[in-house]
Amino acid sequence: TGALRGNDSPWMLELIAGVVEPGESDEDVAHREAMEEAGCELSRLLPIATVMPSAGACSEQVRLFCGLVSHAGTGGVHPGGVHPGGVHGLAAEGEDILVHSVTRREALELLAANRVPNGHTLIALQWLQIHGDALRERWR
Repeated sequence: TGALRGNDSPWMLELIAGVVEPGESDEDVAHREAMEEAGCELSRLLPIATVMPSAGACSEQVRLFCGLVSHAGTGGVHPGGVHPGGVHGLAAEGEDILVHSVTRREALELLAANRVPNGHTLIALQWLQIHGDALRERWR
Protein backbone atom coordinates (compact mmCIF):
# COMPACT_ATOMS: atom_id res chain seq x y z
CA THR A 1 0.00 0.00 0.00
CA GLY A 2 2.81 2.41 0.82
CA ALA A 3 4.22 2.07 -2.69
CA LEU A 4 1.00 3.53 -4.12
CA ARG A 5 1.68 6.90 -2.52
CA GLY A 6 3.38 9.75 -4.30
CA ASN A 7 4.21 10.25 -7.94
CA ASP A 8 6.59 7.32 -8.38
CA SER A 9 5.44 4.05 -9.89
CA PRO A 10 4.37 1.47 -7.29
CA TRP A 11 6.32 -1.18 -9.24
CA MET A 12 9.70 -1.74 -7.66
CA LEU A 13 12.56 -4.17 -7.62
CA GLU A 14 12.56 -6.11 -4.39
CA LEU A 15 13.61 -9.40 -2.87
CA ILE A 16 11.58 -12.57 -2.84
CA ALA A 17 9.57 -12.53 0.39
CA GLY A 18 6.95 -14.49 2.25
CA VAL A 19 5.22 -15.19 5.54
CA VAL A 20 6.11 -18.13 7.78
CA GLU A 21 3.09 -20.42 7.99
CA PRO A 22 2.45 -22.72 10.99
CA GLY A 23 4.84 -25.67 10.92
CA GLU A 24 7.34 -23.98 8.57
CA SER A 25 10.89 -22.90 9.33
CA ASP A 26 12.37 -19.68 7.98
CA GLU A 27 14.46 -21.79 5.62
CA ASP A 28 11.35 -23.65 4.39
CA VAL A 29 9.75 -20.30 3.55
CA ALA A 30 12.82 -19.09 1.66
CA HIS A 31 12.81 -22.23 -0.49
CA ARG A 32 9.02 -22.19 -1.03
CA GLU A 33 8.84 -18.51 -1.91
CA ALA A 34 11.83 -18.71 -4.27
CA MET A 35 9.90 -21.33 -6.24
CA GLU A 36 6.50 -19.57 -6.05
CA GLU A 37 7.69 -16.04 -6.81
CA ALA A 38 10.61 -16.67 -9.17
CA GLY A 39 10.48 -20.30 -10.31
CA CYS A 40 13.88 -20.88 -8.70
CA GLU A 41 15.19 -23.87 -6.81
CA LEU A 42 17.84 -23.03 -4.21
CA SER A 43 20.68 -25.45 -3.48
CA ARG A 44 22.23 -23.43 -0.66
CA LEU A 45 20.89 -20.92 1.81
CA LEU A 46 22.82 -18.59 4.09
CA PRO A 47 21.19 -16.44 6.81
CA ILE A 48 22.45 -12.87 6.54
CA ALA A 49 20.42 -10.66 8.90
CA THR A 50 17.39 -10.34 11.15
CA VAL A 51 15.73 -6.94 10.87
CA MET A 52 12.93 -5.20 12.74
CA PRO A 53 11.47 -2.86 10.10
CA SER A 54 9.74 -0.60 12.62
CA ALA A 55 10.72 -1.62 16.16
CA GLY A 56 8.77 1.25 17.69
CA ALA A 57 5.53 0.37 15.89
CA CYS A 58 5.35 -3.44 15.63
CA SER A 59 7.05 -6.68 16.65
CA GLU A 60 7.56 -7.95 13.08
CA GLN A 61 10.94 -9.50 12.35
CA VAL A 62 12.27 -10.05 8.86
CA ARG A 63 14.91 -12.71 8.42
CA LEU A 64 17.02 -12.24 5.30
CA PHE A 65 18.83 -15.02 3.44
CA CYS A 66 21.16 -15.30 0.50
CA GLY A 67 20.40 -18.29 -1.70
CA LEU A 68 22.30 -20.03 -4.45
CA VAL A 69 19.98 -20.73 -7.40
CA SER A 70 20.55 -24.23 -8.76
CA HIS A 71 17.64 -24.31 -11.22
CA ALA A 72 15.34 -21.69 -12.73
CA GLY A 73 12.18 -22.93 -14.43
CA THR A 74 11.51 -20.15 -16.95
CA GLY A 75 14.89 -18.64 -17.73
CA GLY A 76 16.86 -21.85 -17.49
CA VAL A 77 20.58 -22.35 -17.31
CA HIS A 78 22.72 -20.18 -19.57
CA PRO A 79 26.47 -19.80 -19.94
CA GLY A 80 27.69 -18.11 -16.79
CA GLY A 81 24.93 -19.40 -14.53
CA VAL A 82 21.22 -19.79 -13.94
CA HIS A 83 18.99 -16.95 -15.15
CA PRO A 84 15.39 -16.88 -13.90
CA GLY A 85 12.69 -14.94 -15.69
CA GLY A 86 9.00 -14.80 -16.51
CA VAL A 87 5.91 -13.91 -14.51
CA HIS A 88 5.36 -15.82 -11.28
CA GLY A 89 3.35 -15.78 -8.07
CA LEU A 90 0.21 -17.39 -6.75
CA ALA A 91 -3.09 -16.22 -8.18
CA ALA A 92 -4.74 -17.06 -4.84
CA GLU A 93 -2.47 -14.46 -3.21
CA GLY A 94 -3.03 -11.86 -5.95
CA GLU A 95 0.61 -12.06 -7.00
CA ASP A 96 1.73 -10.84 -10.41
CA ILE A 97 5.52 -10.88 -10.18
CA LEU A 98 7.73 -10.13 -13.14
CA VAL A 99 11.10 -11.70 -12.34
CA HIS A 100 14.20 -9.71 -13.24
CA SER A 101 17.60 -11.36 -13.40
CA VAL A 102 20.45 -8.90 -12.93
CA THR A 103 24.12 -9.43 -12.32
CA ARG A 104 25.65 -8.54 -8.98
CA ARG A 105 27.29 -5.56 -10.66
CA GLU A 106 23.96 -4.34 -12.08
CA ALA A 107 22.26 -4.76 -8.70
CA LEU A 108 24.96 -2.73 -6.96
CA GLU A 109 24.69 -0.05 -9.67
CA LEU A 110 20.94 0.18 -8.95
CA LEU A 111 21.77 0.50 -5.26
CA ALA A 112 24.30 3.28 -5.92
CA ALA A 113 21.80 5.12 -8.16
CA ASN A 114 19.13 5.12 -5.40
CA ARG A 115 16.84 2.89 -7.52
CA VAL A 116 16.04 0.43 -4.70
CA PRO A 117 13.34 1.96 -2.45
CA ASN A 118 12.65 -1.21 -0.44
CA GLY A 119 14.44 -1.40 2.94
CA HIS A 120 14.88 -5.18 3.03
CA THR A 121 16.35 -5.18 -0.45
CA LEU A 122 18.70 -2.32 0.45
CA ILE A 123 20.01 -4.24 3.46
CA ALA A 124 20.51 -7.44 1.48
CA LEU A 125 22.29 -5.64 -1.37
CA GLN A 126 24.56 -3.79 1.04
CA TRP A 127 25.37 -7.15 2.67
CA LEU A 128 26.14 -8.56 -0.79
CA GLN A 129 28.36 -5.58 -1.55
CA ILE A 130 30.40 -6.30 1.58
CA HIS A 131 30.42 -10.12 1.47
CA GLY A 132 29.96 -10.97 -2.23
CA ASP A 133 33.57 -11.78 -3.07
CA ALA A 134 34.02 -14.03 -0.02
CA LEU A 135 30.68 -15.71 -0.71
CA ARG A 136 31.66 -16.45 -4.31
CA GLU A 137 34.85 -18.15 -3.07
CA ARG A 138 32.93 -20.05 -0.39
CA TRP A 139 30.29 -21.35 -2.83
CA ARG A 140 32.69 -22.13 -5.71
